[in-house]
Amino acid sequence: MTIPTPTSEGLAGLAPAAPPGLPDVGTLARLAGEFFAALPGTTPPNFDGFSGSTLTQAQAPEPRLDLAGRAPMFAPSAAAPTGIPESLPEASPAAGRAGGASLGVPEAYAAALPSVTPPQVASATPTTSPYYFLGDAQALGAQPQVEVPRDDRVTAQSFGLPGESELRALLAGTDSPRAVSPEAARSAPGYYFVDHVALPQEPPQVQPQVQPSGHPPFDVNAVRRDFPILQERVNGKQLIWFDNAATTHKPQAVIDRLAYFYAHENSNIHRAAHELAARATDAYEGARKKVAKFIGASSVEEVIFVRGATEAINLVAKTWGVQNVGAGDEIVVSNLEHHANIVPWQQLAAQVGAKIRVIPVDDSGQILLEEYRKLLNDRTKLVAITQVSNALGTITPVREIVALAHSVGAKALVDGAQSVSHMRVDVQALDADFFVFSGHKVFAPTGIGVVYGKRDILEKMQPWQGGGNMIADVTFERTIYQPPPNRFEAGTGNIADAVGLGAAIDYVERIGLENIARYEHDLLAYATHALKPVPGVRLIGTAADKASVLSFVLAGYRTEEVGEALNREGIAVRSGHHCAQPILRRFGLEATVRPSLAFYNTCAEVDALVSVVRRLSSNRAH
Repeated sequence: MTIPTPTSEGLAGLAPAAPPGLPDVGTLARLAGEFFAALPGTTPPNFDGFSGSTLTQAQAPEPRLDLAGRAPMFAPSAAAPTGIPESLPEASPAAGRAGGASLGVPEAYAAALPSVTPPQVASATPTTSPYYFLGDAQALGAQPQVEVPRDDRVTAQSFGLPGESELRALLAGTDSPRAVSPEAARSAPGYYFVDHVALPQEPPQVQPQVQPSGHPPFDVNAVRRDFPILQERVNGKQLIWFDNAATTHKPQAVIDRLAYFYAHENSNIHRAAHELAARATDAYEGARKKVAKFIGASSVEEVIFVRGATEAINLVAKTWGVQNVGAGDEIVVSNLEHHANIVPWQQLAAQVGAKIRVIPVDDSGQILLEEYRKLLNDRTKLVAITQVSNALGTITPVREIVALAHSVGAKALVDGAQSVSHMRVDVQALDADFFVFSGHKVFAPTGIGVVYGKRDILEKMQPWQGGGNMIADVTFERTIYQPPPNRFEAGTGNIADAVGLGAAIDYVERIGLENIARYEHDLLAYATHALKPVPGVRLIGTAADKASVLSFVLAGYRTEEVGEALNREGIAVRSGHHCAQPILRRFGLEATVRPSLAFYNTCAEVDALVSVVRRLSSNRAH
């Protein structure tokens, strides 16, 4: 039996009959097409079949900001010889973040929305807002002109942070935020800090004029959607991650970039004449270029990939250190250092007969520069200093420290493991001879890190490991090494995670480190003000210039007890000595509780932490 092919007329005939007085299916389809074809700001035509009624602009659905459906994706480039994704289309399908038929890799998500040019509609009111969502609304004629201050702090306030005037009021000593339960803090709608803080009436202030940011306005909620692990539940509660100084979480862009590498580019690098080797080499060396730009290196030859900051410092100690530090020489470190910036120098000193000298800190945890000057002399060969303390959050005066080291002919190594995710780093402006950091502290995978070294210094250094990839020629009589950086990258490196580091840098740069620094500064001020008044709390490290680390102890509790109580509420903090025992002992302690913040944390999460600490304080008081 032959089954006839249905026609559009036949299908219409299968549709149920329309009730009396209403158009049939075909008419409805035509009317819908005409309506949606109408440009915003114009009035759709009168629709037959509705008794002459007219659908007006006021009845049209309001435009809606849909962050999830507007995420740009990598699109494969036909012109690229390797097929590696290179460009961003104007928009991507709303369904799903990863992949798709085109094998695109999401790279920006809600934190880096593509620019959208609205239809050109004649309007007597020009659009002046720097924020794309207000600009779109004005173009549609749905909103009057709004004068928006061109300051990212204002946008941050809209998404859960106090503005500058409120922060000044907080830090001046007005009433502290009231205690709230962790569950209430997680679900509190609107601008919760207005409910928590009695804000004084201030006279209007003139908003300072600043240059508009080259990045989208900072939206912490959009950023949080880029990190899938933040939806994880711990002990039945949504995860609150305050252990960022130990490691940071990875945005979907980084996760997808790793998956793309293993699915389409996986190969060893720098050798073999096949396509995948070329793709892998391009991706790996492309990541090196991103790192060089990110930290302000003068060339890619100054960037060496290693496993992390610990391996980076060991490389310098066992190459440059062995060559240049001898008996009677001195190495200067500070009281703030992580063990990774102490132990390698102790090992070197013991090996060659050198001496370690220590820069003291004041009661706030800040470097005493005058005491540092007294330590320097013609025997000083190296000053190794952290830029941000992992235990206290102190930001050290690195530029002055480096300049003073150079004034006596010493070299300077800067440990940037805790700084690169919080502030803009420019190694040339710092004039650092060496700069090191770990990728996993800046939203990249574990197992990848960087040594920056000035080119003229690296060229004089001997390699610390021998093997493949770092040689130019080998005979049984002699070996000729590659120039830097390959000289220091023996064997098969961590190729995929280097590519992941490049993707993490792309992500951070799209948001803007300046935007991140502003948000985290205000979040730290809020957290400090909320935690400090809790009875029994002692804050450790109160320097005026700090990154987003809070260390504290609670009277009557061991630090592990506080950590366990927070963990029961899904709140992750570090409890212990943080691999920085000397600085904690400077304050008479062996351990602290250390919440450390990142740009995906919120004031509501701070409130949840403070609520638990207040409850513990109250229970022990009774």
